[in-house]
Amino acid sequence: MLLFNIDYVPGKELEALGLVKGTVVQSKNFGKDFMAGMKTLVGGEIASYTEMLVEARQIATKRMVDEATALGADAVVNVRFGSSSVMQGAAEVLAYGTAVRFK
Repeated sequence: MLLFNIDYVPGKELEALGLVKGTVVQSKNFGKDFMAGMKTLVGGEIASYTEMLVEARQIATKRMVDEATALGADAVVNVRFGSSSVMQGAAEVLAYGTAVRFK
C-alpha cells in the first residue's frame, strides 16, 4: 500500500474511495510510568514514551491500511497523524487519510 502525505500520486489519476483511519490507545505499565516521572526531574528524552508512541503510530497506520485494503485501495493520500492524552500515562494515536484507487 502506498502512503502519501500529499493529496495526489505523481503521474496517476485517482478515484477517491473514502476516509480511512486507524486508532489505538497505548499506555505504559506502572513501573515504567514511575521511572518516566523520575526522568522529568533531570530532563531529557523519556525513551519509554518515545517507544510507546512509535509503536502506537505503527499500529494505527496498520489499521488504517487494513481499512484501505478492504475498500480495494491502491494508496492512501493526505495521510495525517494526531495524538491526544487520554489519561496520565496513556495516549491515543490516530492515523487517517483518503483511500484512492488508480484509474
